[in-house]
Amino acid sequence: MFEFLPEVGIRLPGRAGTLRLGMDERAAQWAVATVADVREGWVCGADWAFTAQYDGLTLHAHGDTRNRNGEYEDVSGLAYITLTRAPDALAATSGCPLVLHGIDLFGYPAAEVLDALGGALPPTFRLGAEGGGLYLTTASLRAEALRSAVPADPAAPFDDSANRSAHGRLGAV
Repeated sequence: MFEFLPEVGIRLPGRAGTLRLGMDERAAQWAVATVADVREGWVCGADWAFTAQYDGLTLHAHGDTRNRNGEYEDVSGLAYITLTRAPDALAATSGCPLVLHGIDLFGYPAAEVLDALGGALPPTFRLGAEGGGLYLTTASLRAEALRSAVPADPAAPFDDSANRSAHGRLGAV
């Protein structure tokens, strides 16, 4: 089971530990390599990136990001973690659960998952759906929120209405 830990990272399956936001490239790849083969990747604006396949899910990670436009904060270390579901598994439960707050994000129809989450997603977390939006296909966690998305009052609830898709509460990934 993968378990998203908002503001921390993602707990890896078995006893592989936690892939923590901010960790360096070597430590991040080492943690993931204990459960899956790691493949180098490339992401614009990131100094490093890699992917790994695990039981019908693909993990994408990148770090040491720099943004010349100022839309995002520069982040040292692991900046972004995304898990996607294999396209051929959209109508079935995932072989490996992907959990946030005790809810299997890919194991049930998107509407049921969103109702169970109650719409209170952390500002650094996004969900996405393909194929008509019946099932979630993507879940992402980033180290820093968009500068424009941080509420002026830290105690105020986060409003992500600008990032919602036509499928309701699903954010763009």
